[in-house]
Amino acid sequence: MHSLGSVSISYEPAHCAVCGHSDSDLIADQDDLRAEVEALWEFHQARLRPDTPPERLLDRVAFSQHPPIAVVRCRECGLVYRNPVERSHELTEIYARTTPDRDVLRSLHDTQLPAIRDQARELRRVLGRGGSGLEVGSYAGAFLSAARDEGLSVEGLDINPEINEFTRSLGFAVHDGTLSTFDDDRRFDAVAIWNTFDQLPEPRAAVIAAARLLNDGGVLAVRVPSGEFYARVRRRLRSRFTSVRRTARAALAQNNLLTFPYRAGFSVRSLARLFGDAGFRIAHVRGDVLVPTGDEWTRPWARREELMMKRVMRRVAAARADWAPWIEVYAMRA
Repeated sequence: MHSLGSVSISYEPAHCAVCGHSDSDLIADQDDLRAEVEALWEFHQARLRPDTPPERLLDRVAFSQHPPIAVVRCRECGLVYRNPVERSHELTEIYARTTPDRDVLRSLHDTQLPAIRDQARELRRVLGRGGSGLEVGSYAGAFLSAARDEGLSVEGLDINPEINEFTRSLGFAVHDGTLSTFDDDRRFDAVAIWNTFDQLPEPRAAVIAAARLLNDGGVLAVRVPSGEFYARVRRRLRSRFTSVRRTARAALAQNNLLTFPYRAGFSVRSLARLFGDAGFRIAHVRGDVLVPTGDEWTRPWARREELMMKRVMRRVAAARADWAPWIEVYAMRA
């Protein structure tokens, strides 16, 4: 997995970040997750060229965090989360220091842009107009570009200064820091947290901070991995039927859910509870799949396989958000 250099990771007992309860059911233990790591490497080794540079393995088989020790599900609200969990300040340091080179960032920007246009269009539709926005975890700037094309004036906010320099070089306004450190008297029409909300140490505090930054009627939009999907599909990894095991492994691997490289996996139910407590009402829910990851280092047949599988999964997700590997929720501030 991705090296964390000399950073020593320590853990602490976790509780549900949504409802605060500690009663939970075990979803995967350390042996289960070790087997998932091996399955993930095997899956991608067959699909990536043998000369793939190590840096191009990032966010495929290599992630910023170590695999979890255990994954559990809250009995009260259904949140799926790591327990024990990495201490939040150490995790923040990892993300602030992990910087792909500019070629990788450019490739990520270009690869993600076509799929992310859907999110920009959806946010514009829920808002009902153009407007101002702040994206938390702006990373390589793909959403900033898509939002600009949709008539939205969105600025970025990210904890990694080096990545922010790359994104600024594309012509976007990006701030260094986090929601808790963002000090600005302005108010925005939208706050978007794509593919980052699940890594925040205190999602409840982030929702409250977003509410303070929004105009009345403003929209908070998040995109999160579905813990419900992970828990349901990973059970099929133990099926006695080879075809079922392979399909389950592919569905999880193609959506970056195998090895659960997230702090938490949400459901519509857990998000509705979290947002409602902060004075939001959910205006729209959309099920989706992970943006395409195939690039020039992916074998041609594997790129076709990914597109075909995600096309089918997207149709299912559009009809049943609870069967989607990724969930987008758009909530309006009362």
